[in-house]
Amino acid sequence: MRGTMVGASGPEVGVVGLGCMGMSWAYDELGRDDTASVDVIHRAVDLGCTLIDTADMYGPFTNEVLVGRALRGRRDEVVLATKGGLVVDDPKTYASHRDGRPEYLRSACEASLRRLGVDHVDLYQLHRVDPAVPVEESWGAMADLVREGKARAIGLSEVSVEDIRRAQAVHPVASVQSELSLWSRDAITSGVLEYCREQDITLIAFSPLGRGFLSGQINSAGDLPELDGRHRLPRFQPQALAANLAIVGRIRQVAERLNLTPAQVSLAWVLAQGSNVVVIPGTKKIRYLEENAGAAGAELDEASMAALAEIPAAVGTRY
Repeated sequence: MRGTMVGASGPEVGVVGLGCMGMSWAYDELGRDDTASVDVIHRAVDLGCTLIDTADMYGPFTNEVLVGRALRGRRDEVVLATKGGLVVDDPKTYASHRDGRPEYLRSACEASLRRLGVDHVDLYQLHRVDPAVPVEESWGAMADLVREGKARAIGLSEVSVEDIRRAQAVHPVASVQSELSLWSRDAITSGVLEYCREQDITLIAFSPLGRGFLSGQINSAGDLPELDGRHRLPRFQPQALAANLAIVGRIRQVAERLNLTPAQVSLAWVLAQGSNVVVIPGTKKIRYLEENAGAAGAELDEASMAALAEIPAAVGTRY
């Protein structure tokens, strides 16, 4: 697995990491299998997918417990990342609110460490900026966590260039986590990716497979489990989903020509956006993990990149 640095000074991670959210939250509630998920995390480490990403809200809380269990005896082999700043109000509807108060972020981080069973995380991320709290105040509290050894580095999630600049004035920003895929290019059009590249900030791309859609495995809403949070998302509504199949069709054409899978083409495209980009696709199955890891060695030629650049915009908003 080829690697890249998180921020200007490390640590190094494989360019394909593992997003653990779906093991405990949002996808296929009846299909969860913690034992199988632990096996997936172990296999990810074996393959060099060393950035393991979770958050306190996933579950809520249960995903951190799962990840901590999986990493017992292997903690030093991974770059462990979690997030705080989003509080779940109703797990059934996924309703949540933002809390960026310094005292809350400190308590949230300390609670995450207890659930994970570690004395520090490698990357602690502000899950969302709280509009009621200046980002400088939230970021200052997170910087204190670095000084105290509870986090090696800190990052932001779903932010603007201005948010990043304001945080940087307080403490270095190691990473920015943003949705980036062939059907979600806001990180590019907003200038966030370019700014991160200029500032030696790692862009951690979440949902690089469009919540599974770009893998080509979902052809209708009926392909999703009954209790699956994607049923609530605009792009997965029947009419929008049917229109969005044209995107997968374009990806599949490129994949067939290069002898890759649609998932590998989709991930390789995201990785081609810069040497500072890491993808964290999620999966609960080892065969898909291994397929995703293979994208680290996939190369897209100029013709492929040109064809992918012509993919139409997705029908429906992200949320």
